[in-house]
Amino acid sequence: MADDTQDDSQKTEEPSHRRLEQAREKGQVAKSQEVNHWFMILAIAIVFGVFGEPLLDGIAKSLYQLVEQPHAIRLDGGQMQAVLADVLWRLGLAVLIPVVVMVLMALISGFSQNGLIISFESVKPKLEKLSLKKGLKRLFSTRSMVDFLKGVAKISIVAAVVVILVWPEWRILPNLMSFETQELLGLMQALAMRILIGVLSVMTIIAGLDFLYQKQQHTKELRMSRQELKDEFKQTEGDPMIKARLRQIRMERARKRMMAAVPEADVVITNPTHFACALKYDPERMQAPILVAKGADSMAQRIREIATENNVPIVRNPPLSRALYDGVDLDQEIPAEHFKAVAEVIGYVMRLKGKLSRGPGRPPRS
Repeated sequence: MADDTQDDSQKTEEPSHRRLEQAREKGQVAKSQEVNHWFMILAIAIVFGVFGEPLLDGIAKSLYQLVEQPHAIRLDGGQMQAVLADVLWRLGLAVLIPVVVMVLMALISGFSQNGLIISFESVKPKLEKLSLKKGLKRLFSTRSMVDFLKGVAKISIVAAVVVILVWPEWRILPNLMSFETQELLGLMQALAMRILIGVLSVMTIIAGLDFLYQKQQHTKELRMSRQELKDEFKQTEGDPMIKARLRQIRMERARKRMMAAVPEADVVITNPTHFACALKYDPERMQAPILVAKGADSMAQRIREIATENNVPIVRNPPLSRALYDGVDLDQEIPAEHFKAVAEVIGYVMRLKGKLSRGPGRPPRS
């Protein structure tokens, strides 16, 4: 018990989306029985309000021979069986539509609370369900006591509402046997509708409060400890240490590819010490120069070293190098706002290489 209490006290975090989805797949969802009862009462109210008169009339006609003319029923030659079969058939037809309405309401009740759920987990045989200890624990748990008290309170409230609604007709009830059949049926239908509407009104409040309570309890039961959240994160997103290592490997590979592209660059623009950006431009294949490498501090120094080793021109332009480092990604074309400054650098470099014979280079057009 102490361990259970300690475990429960550690579950301070709200359940994750994955935890809620796993519980839903097992059929573990917040479900209020009071909402089911509300829909059943609504179904009964619809039946009595819409089909009440034909229903009562059909029941009365099916029982007419048994009540009004029992002496006419012969008990020999299978006559009694035929009469009972006819009565059951008439009763079945009379209650067919009400039964269909109630079944539909039962389906709507479950769907309205949690949507469509198809799960066979709850009906699978489990040995733990045969445990007497766990059964007694569930029977005398706090939740069972709360459900018992809720049931007593609900019955008391509903009973009080029924008494209040029936009390004005209390004096008529002893004289019901003297009423004509149609008059009696009309009175019963009116009284039943009054009771159903009153009970339905009260149950609306009870069902709404109980549904909120069940949602809260369901969320509370699925709460997680910090360790459970970490374990789930590792399972879904991967171990953070492994992810960090993979990220480091990807960065190292990208750095190697970047350094391999520096010897092929046409110019390296520097800060001159803090930033370095290598550009490549082929007028025949490219619409604009492309940033093939960039780095800061030690990485910038390494880019300059490789450029020097491979006779790649290095041009000092602090504002441009910082702008390219902050605003341009690797293998991305130089944006239009930097065309003029880059064109001047490229033109200068190409003149040094003897590729241009006159004038400063113009920015490439996209």
